[in-house]
Amino acid sequence: MINSDINGIINLYKKPGITSHTALNITRRIFNCKKAGHCGTLDPNARGVLPVMLGNAAKASEFLMEHTKSYTAELVPGYETDTGDITGTITKKADKPIPPFEEIYAAVKTFEGGYDQIPPMYSALKIDGRKLVNCARKGIVIEREPRHIDIYSIDLNEKNGRLFVSVDCSKGTYIRTLCEDIGKRLGISACMGELERTRVGNFSVEDSVTTERLSEMTPEERARIVIPTETALSHFEKTEIHGFFAALVKNGLAVETHKLGINSPVGTLLRLYENGVFFAVGEIISIDDKICIRHKKLFV
Repeated sequence: MINSDINGIINLYKKPGITSHTALNITRRIFNCKKAGHCGTLDPNARGVLPVMLGNAAKASEFLMEHTKSYTAELVPGYETDTGDITGTITKKADKPIPPFEEIYAAVKTFEGGYDQIPPMYSALKIDGRKLVNCARKGIVIEREPRHIDIYSIDLNEKNGRLFVSVDCSKGTYIRTLCEDIGKRLGISACMGELERTRVGNFSVEDSVTTERLSEMTPEERARIVIPTETALSHFEKTEIHGFFAALVKNGLAVETHKLGINSPVGTLLRLYENGVFFAVGEIISIDDKICIRHKKLFV
């Protein structure tokens, strides 16, 4: 029987060797939940935080996708591959010695602040309706425009002779491409080895759970670790709307903010409540020079 009462988010830890879609389906089946979605695809060989949204929490995906993400990736200097990581076919080898750690570290730090990055062919990104990875597997190369990405912090560490880059970045950042670009800045070939996503917004690796652990839990234990949708959206200010005006908003109508005592600027997103019960994410908009609020996503 489908459980229609589960609405919330699981901070899932995806293990390497399966796709994000497979991890999502396993989680959905464990909870016996019909509707589910995930936040930010991880490559099959990557591991780490993959928030899974169950029930009406799947509607929150667009808001969670905007979150800052953190990664730890192995930087493999010395050669490039067709996929940008060590699973691919080698296409180029460095024709000069690998620089010392200090020189690589200095190059890595130059990426702090962000840059215009060209998305890799081996990605789930679609251009003109075509998924790039599918084209790449057929040997087709699609022209991609650079996209600005923000690198909030970046560091380099060495462990047992291997190099690892730790990155806090904006959505849309491709870590395999970052590793390649670090190599280019050094004047050598480079690609990505292991990859772990350690954080998506407030979802951290320390608090995550594997599908194996979920399957071992009792239904009561699983229910206790479901994060309420409103908690995941706590970066939006909480606003109470009552009675008649709440009904208008629920029905998709816009209400002038001055009638509700709301003073937020146009473009602001708010968590909307009626009598303490979360029911929507609202957006402040301008209609005929009037500042109004209308629901952007309804959760009831």
